[in-house]
Formats: sequence, C-alpha cells, structure tokens
Amino acid sequence: MRISMSGKLFIQAFITILFVTGTTLFAFADENNTSNHVPPEEQQWEPAPDDPVIAMLDSLALLTVFRNLEKRADTAGHHGKFPHGFVPQYHDSIYMARLDELNALSPIEFVFNPYVKAYINVYANRRRELTERVMGLAQLYFPLFEEQLDKHDLPLELKYLAVIESALNPVARSRVGATGLWQFMYGTGKMYGLEVNSLVDDRSDIYRSTVAACEHFVDLYKIYNDWNLVLSAYNAGPGNVNRAIRRAGGVRDFWAIRHFLPRETQNYVPAFMAVTYVIEHAPDHNLYPNPPVYSHFDVDTLVVTQQLSLRTVSEFLDIPLDHLRYLNPTFRQNIIPHNPRSPYSLRIPRDYTGLFMANADTIYNHKTPEQIRQEELAAQMRETTVHVVRSGEVLGTIARRYGTSVREIQRLNNIRGTLIRPGQRLIVRAPARPTTALASTDANTHVVRRGETLGVIASRYRVSVDQLRLWNNIGGTTIYAGQNLIVRQPENFSAQTQQEKNDPGQEELAAEEEEEETEGFIWYIVQQGDTLQDIVEKHDDITLDDLKELNDFGSSSPLIPGQRIIIGMEE
Repeated sequence: MRISMSGKLFIQAFITILFVTGTTLFAFADENNTSNHVPPEEQQWEPAPDDPVIAMLDSLALLTVFRNLEKRADTAGHHGKFPHGFVPQYHDSIYMARLDELNALSPIEFVFNPYVKAYINVYANRRRELTERVMGLAQLYFPLFEEQLDKHDLPLELKYLAVIESALNPVARSRVGATGLWQFMYGTGKMYGLEVNSLVDDRSDIYRSTVAACEHFVDLYKIYNDWNLVLSAYNAGPGNVNRAIRRAGGVRDFWAIRHFLPRETQNYVPAFMAVTYVIEHAPDHNLYPNPPVYSHFDVDTLVVTQQLSLRTVSEFLDIPLDHLRYLNPTFRQNIIPHNPRSPYSLRIPRDYTGLFMANADTIYNHKTPEQIRQEELAAQMRETTVHVVRSGEVLGTIARRYGTSVREIQRLNNIRGTLIRPGQRLIVRAPARPTTALASTDANTHVVRRGETLGVIASRYRVSVDQLRLWNNIGGTTIYAGQNLIVRQPENFSAQTQQEKNDPGQEELAAEEEEEETEGFIWYIVQQGDTLQDIVEKHDDITLDDLKELNDFGSSSPLIPGQRIIIGMEE
C-alpha cells in the first residue's frame, strides 16, 4: 500500500505525540467525572463573543511591544517536544490527569468540565500567539507577584489571576473603570491605600497594587475559607457572592452557586483554572514565551527624593520615553511627585542605575517643579491632534487620514457609535500611551522621538521616505513622538505598484480617488505572521468566507505585512 506524503507527515506527528508524552491519547475518561456540575444542555459550552476575559486577552494584539519582535531562538519551540507550528490535541482524560496533578500541589481546587475545557481551547488553540505574549510579560511581573504572595502566605497560583484580569497589561482599563494589572475599582483601591489623583494612580503601580491585591485575598479568605469563592468575590464583590449563596440555600460552593452569580463571574473561575493549566503545561501545548524587551531582573527600582519628570530622565540617560512610561505607569502626567511620607519609586533599566546615581543631583535640579509641570503640559498639547469634521466625512476616512483606527477615535472621544456631525472637534491622536512603550530594540523598528521627521529617520537607516510610508501604511508625512515605525523591509514583503513618481499633482489625485473608492469600508492592517483565520478570530462579526469575498482572495492568496484588507462596512 502506498502512502501519500501528507499521510506520512500525519503519521510521524502522531507517533511523536505518543512517544513524547509517554501516554496514550485514547484513554477514555469516566463520563460522570468530566461533566462536573454541568447540565447536559451545556456539555458543548463556548464563551460568548463579548466575553471580557477574551476581550482583555485580545487587547494584547494592539501592543507594539510585540510587533515585529521575533522570538528568541531558544524559546521558539525548535528545541521542544513538537515541530515548530504544531498544535497538540489531547483527550479529556489527559486534561483531567494534569489538573489532578495541580490539585495535589495547590490548596485551590481545580476541576475539569466543559467550561474549563472551553477556556483551555481559547488559550492553547484559538489565541495561541496571545498566550505566548502573556507568557513573555510574565517574565517581567511574576517574580514580584510570587514574592508578595509568598510573603502573605497565599497560593502562588493566584499570580495567574492577573492574566484573567488584565492580560498583564499594567495600564489596562475595563469598561467599568477597573485599572491596572489587578484591575482595582476606585473604591476598592482606596480601601487598600491606593491613591488616585491628577498625577498618580496607584492602581497602575506594579508593586503597590500587588501588595493591595494580596491584602484583599487575605481578607476575602477570612470571609469564605474557600479559594474559588475568594476568586468569585474578587471579581464580583462579596455582596454578589453572599447573595448567590443565599439564593442557593446557603451552600458555600462555587459550582453550586455559579448560576446565581453575574455572567462574567460565572466564567471567571473556569478561565482562571484554564490559564493556570495551560501556562503550567505550556511545553505540552508547544507554547513558548514571546519575551518583551525587559524581564524582571533587567529593571531596577530607585526611591525618588524630589519631584522628577520622566522626560528629564529620558533626556539625561537617553532612555526612550515610552520605555519609562511603560515601566512607570503610575504617573499619569509623566511627573513623579515628591511625597516624603510615602516616597514614590522610579523603575529604570538596570544598566542605567549607575549613571542615574552618578548624576542624581544634576537630574533633580535640572528644572524646578513649576518648569516640569509647564513643560509636560506643553509637550502633551503638542502631541495631541484635533480634527474638525467636514461635511461628508466619516470616522473611517478620518482614521485613515491620521493613521489611526475608528476604535481608537471612539475611545479618545468617548463615542459609542459612528455618528459624527460637521463642525465637531475630534481628538484623533493623544499623547503616546504607555501601552506602546516596549517597542522592540530590534534594528527593524524605530521609536519616533520628539522633533524627528520621516526624512531624518529615512536618512538614519538609509532608506527612502516612500519606503517608510509604504511599510507603515502612512498616507502623508505626519508622524508623532512615541510612534513605532518599521525601518527595514519586512520579511516576504513585495511592494505594490505606486503612482507617485514625479508629478505631485498626480499623486494627490490618486490619493483622492483612492479615498472615494474605499470610503464606507472598515479596514485592517495586516501584521507580521497574520493568517486569514487569525484575522477572523479577532473580529467576531465576519466569517472566513466573507473575508475572502470582500477582498477577492483566492485559496492561496498571500498576506503581506502592512497590507490593508476590508473586514466590514461602516454603518
């Protein structure tokens, strides 16, 4: 019997799984155990499209910390159990056995059921790339979490709760205003001494918020003496959990009261169990960290003894301002105030600690507190761009003009829909946010500094302005401080035909014709490594067939980084 090449590859992959895992994938689970507290009609349960846990995870796709950042060779999966790109699949009995192993080492009760399995599928299969980004960020934050959890005598597995809460984005903000890695609401944060004012938001302080979270865990455990109920109360508040317990007849068990809790909390505990399992067993799922620029041990902490500006530190030490913003998300206006009762700390790359200490007096005395405030206000005004809406304009055309997205304009202006009116003033670009800070130090990208132009950057990297515009999908020549630009031709990039040679009038006419032709569509900019399926999964309102039809894609149409594709129609 002759076997095709594809058949041989399948058999090889299957044999690899059998021998590497040392266990069979065909062991059958006890059906009575796999359903743990799940009604028969929910045996094939899936998270809703608007699930907050998945939405927070998806927010990592927008961080420039990971754009064009190649994984290190030693974590790319080539030295793991499976071939690069292979996605292992397991029988339910394997998941159950591994979760039983977690139970043996933790006071938190882990179970396996369709709810947990659905979130395992999210982290291990549907959002694999984002899970690897979370694992990379964990290298920056988990050592601090583990130190504080151990100090408060808490289960170390609670560090994974921050993944559910914020996807390890220190400036994450939920729909209801919860902020930071641990997503504290304003009132709860105040209870644990987290200060919030015009200059400071301690909920985004990595150290202070972690201490507050640990103290909150301790208090909740004193109330419930059950870790799954503690997790529920952390998400929904003790009032909602107590109400659910009463409605369930006084039973103090998460699975018994689950359907009496808010919908978000019903899924919160299963998601926690799933992400704990997936990251603990990441190599078994061929998942490896996608590391950011800094790990925990690359960063040092210095106590600030006078008011200080992050811009001043950036200028003196030649550290990109966005790096400082990301490492110090507490300071809303880039100003570290002096607080003698509870001094604030500055986090900087460890390699610069000696340079800061040697020049501390000069750095502190470079500007007065009043000069710092005036400079910061002026800088933010320069970085903010306002657009006055003209007749016939829609959010899509405005977003394309300024190189931003409809969603970002909606966020900056607190707009829920797409309705705008002539004469309306829209913020189309705000000061660079800390979420874009950890741009790759790879030579393929460049973080724009204040005063730089495309011409200056093109000259520095010996490329043309037209190439920079093409690789970064920039319509004109406007760039802004903190923007992350591709400055080397992306891998597998093939330039498209351009009508911009010698006649500026022809270029302007072509741009106007393109705007008229594309008006009314919603666009997506293809990122490095994107596939059509990845794009479909990021946008719940489009199918793979719709995507192919809208863009006239064939079965083997390639995607090019920087390419614009249609993902829908504007309302």
